Amino acid sequence: MVSRITLFLILASMLLASVAWRPIQTNGQAPAGCLAIYAATTRGGAEAPSGGGLSCNASNASGDTSRVARVIDGDTIELANGDRVRYIGIDTPERGEPFFGNATRLNRSLVEGKRIRLMRDVSEKDRFGRLLRYVYVDDILVNAELVREGYARALEYEPDVRFFACFAALEQEALDQQRGMWAQ
Repeated sequence: MVSRITLFLILASMLLASVAWRPIQTNGQAPAGCLAIYAATTRGGAEAPSGGGLSCNASNASGDTSRVARVIDGDTIELANGDRVRYIGIDTPERGEPFFGNATRLNRSLVEGKRIRLMRDVSEKDRFGRLLRYVYVDDILVNAELVREGYARALEYEPDVRFFACFAALEQEALDQQRGMWAQ
């Protein structure tokens, strides 16, 4: 008889093997300047891959500040003023998918009830009316933190791709280190 844990692991591996959750292959290459993104995570400035010609420098980023009223899921929050914010450049598991709870808990531990800084890329809102932003708590870039810990994947969605290559490199690092949903 197959135990529940074994069944869960089989289903989780099948999901991870699906097209939607395959890690991005970076071949160890990411734009110069990713060190600033790497430094903006709790793991700090571990050596970032180099190459390419774009910059992922997030230092001196400015933006509006607000307090987080509640966490909706791994990549969406609600601000004290009622606005909803969707994190740019990442995608976390949806309700009912493996690791949804882990991603949501990590996001909650990072931002809930805290004052955050919101940084816009190109687009103001998505088709659901949510603000599209990079989210900082102190010096931590929450979008990058979720990817680096293995609970989000990098998502390239034009035109908001400023840090995509850096997020892709962080995803590859999480995969290589078997963190979060990439754990074997």
